[in-house]
Amino acid sequence: PQVPHGHMPLPSFWKVVEDSLQHSGAQLRAFCQAFDTVTPSPDTQPLTPAEERKVLSLVSKHGPDKLYQVTSNISGSRDLDLTLLRGQIVALLQGADTKGNTSRWLVDAGGPRGFVPAAKLRPY
Repeated sequence: PQVPHGHMPLPSFWKVVEDSLQHSGAQLRAFCQAFDTVTPSPDTQPLTPAEERKVLSLVSKHGPDKLYQVTSNISGSRDLDLTLLRGQIVALLQGADTKGNTSRWLVDAGGPRGFVPAAKLRPY
């Protein structure tokens, strides 16, 4: 079988190949961007029965307006920091740490209490 554009001089043939690859690359990038904007981020994950019981206990202790969900895994590095998994529910105890730093919140994780980055929490 004959190669399309096989009759062309080599420099022109490579130009056609290069243009076609650039066009395909641009289409692929556009597709990836569209995919990223269309795909919804998994907002709320279903809770396990154990998590549900914990949430009910947090609600009864602190009220529903104090509940927050962890948006990404947190690995506590300092003393009194909690290590939590994405999707876990916690109750806000104080919107600052002991030094008044408002980027670290004191939370009740349904047993353990400690500090977590405020940026990784969102109202539940």
